[in-house]
Amino acid sequence: MIVADPAADWAASGAVALTGRPDGPPLVPPGRAATRARELAARLAALTGVAVDGAALLAERAAFTGAARRGTVSAGGACRLLPTADGWAAVSCARPDDPSLLGALVGAELPEDVWPPVEAWLRAHPGAELAERAGLLGLAAAPVAPVSPVAPEVAPPPRPVAGLLVVDFSALWAGPLCAHLLGLAGARVVKVETPSRPDGARRGDPGFYRLLHAGHRSVVLDPGEPSGRRALRELVERADIVVEASRPRALARFGLDAHAAVAAGTTWISITAAGRESDRVGFGDDVAASAGLVAREPGGVPLFAGDAIADPLTGLTAAVRALTAPARGGGALHDVSMTDVVAATLDPGAEPSARARRVDGGWVVDARGGPVPVAPPRRRTPVGRASRSGEDTAEVLRELRIPAP
Repeated sequence: MIVADPAADWAASGAVALTGRPDGPPLVPPGRAATRARELAARLAALTGVAVDGAALLAERAAFTGAARRGTVSAGGACRLLPTADGWAAVSCARPDDPSLLGALVGAELPEDVWPPVEAWLRAHPGAELAERAGLLGLAAAPVAPVSPVAPEVAPPPRPVAGLLVVDFSALWAGPLCAHLLGLAGARVVKVETPSRPDGARRGDPGFYRLLHAGHRSVVLDPGEPSGRRALRELVERADIVVEASRPRALARFGLDAHAAVAAGTTWISITAAGRESDRVGFGDDVAASAGLVAREPGGVPLFAGDAIADPLTGLTAAVRALTAPARGGGALHDVSMTDVVAATLDPGAEPSARARRVDGGWVVDARGGPVPVAPPRRRTPVGRASRSGEDTAEVLRELRIPAP
């Protein structure tokens, strides 16, 4: 039986070392995300025999990249916490087209350093206006809102995944972590990309990419061509589990229908920033901050907690969801909202301006009053190699008897 001790779990996770000002002490984030990650990993181990340190997954990427705590700048550097007219907001600038989207937000062409004019615009506008405009533009930005209660999940009956075919359309961290954990449990994972939208993580740390994708086969298909769209549909038809992390309309444009796949018996893992009914775009840092997972200094200034922490927490959650048995005679559609995953680890009664717990001398006091050392981010060793983009397309299509485009 796991005994919940949020302070000790945070200290052991590596995320505390990534929380706080770069010239100040590390801080203990609010809530129990590290404990929840440990619980999810325990369930994964009970169902599959795959043993991972769930809490350590929250900071694993930083162990590869060398990222450190940066206060109001995310550990990865692509997101910032900035004051608005009525509070604070998290704004990401991670994609090549984000500077132009930020220019559309503020109504001006931005200089190379986009942040000063964005900060000036935010100071003059409330968070609700930012949220509305960001949704219209497809910009990953949102106000840091008070914590809203989220009902705890009821664990449904499990099923084995060894030998099942997982078709992974996701990118970056949350979805690939889900597919990685399913692969460790014995599933056959096929990563699917398009020629125009390869996984942006391929441009990131090669060791971290290899960790999440080793042993997976890579397929590249062009949905702009009729033969490519047909091959994508047939690939989904043969899948036992589909993992995707985009707004529903994105795959619908390719002729892929989640509800039809579920009716045919497929388990469909849909990872979004705020649920399938929302058009919001979000990444791990801005989603976690907007859900309320921030450390706060005296005076209420929010600081990033960990490194894109919504991503690994959601990846673990999605993997456990995929291990559950689908309905008899059909599949299952799991709507995994990153915002809800984070919010479920927070106390909705917490004071928004509460001061973060300071770490003294590199130690955290646990529930029993004893000292627990603050662990640095740590990483597992990648085993095997990750396929080059599209390396296995012909082989996979041939094995599944799908005509090549």
